[in-house]
Amino acid sequence: MLIKNPKFEISAMTQSQYPKGNKPEIVLAGKSNVGKSSFINAMSNRKALARTSSEPGKTRQLNFYNMDDIFYFVDLPGYGYSKMSKKEQEQVGNSIETYLNNRKNIHLIILIIDIRHQPSENDKIMLDYIKQTNHKYIIVASKADKIAKTKVLDYVKNIATELNVQEESIFAFSSESKLNSEKIWEKIETELNLSE
Repeated sequence: MLIKNPKFEISAMTQSQYPKGNKPEIVLAGKSNVGKSSFINAMSNRKALARTSSEPGKTRQLNFYNMDDIFYFVDLPGYGYSKMSKKEQEQVGNSIETYLNNRKNIHLIILIIDIRHQPSENDKIMLDYIKQTNHKYIIVASKADKIAKTKVLDYVKNIATELNVQEESIFAFSSESKLNSEKIWEKIETELNLSE
């Protein structure tokens, strides 16, 4: 899919702030600083549509990015950021739960994890939670350009074992080289019923 005119639409904390209408939503979940913003920028061929930050925990709200009026990428707040106060962590957790449990427009959830590290306890909790919502999901293993190409499949196998999922549901990804971006687009298009 070629996105021509993506735009940031709104940051929301409560349901009343979510965009109106029934545009489908592709949801991005992942711990702080895992590369969700870089994923949005790479997939939409923009350098700074989503603001990236070297400081984790910057996204505290749900950010809705309008992709050519076809669908939204919804960037959830990152989880597992230790410098957030307990209260802030609770607020972030509640806003994620409220959205995932109540939003009818969700077509696919993309859990982004860092390919270089074992999935964290928080990643496993998030995946279990995603499974409980009964939404379709895939796992994007980001920052694949940071490891040797010959090792990528081994890392993917390891993640599949750790998370107890099929390897086919995991896509190694690099926002630098756009590794597997076409395959991820195919998956998104299928879930949006756009595939020809």
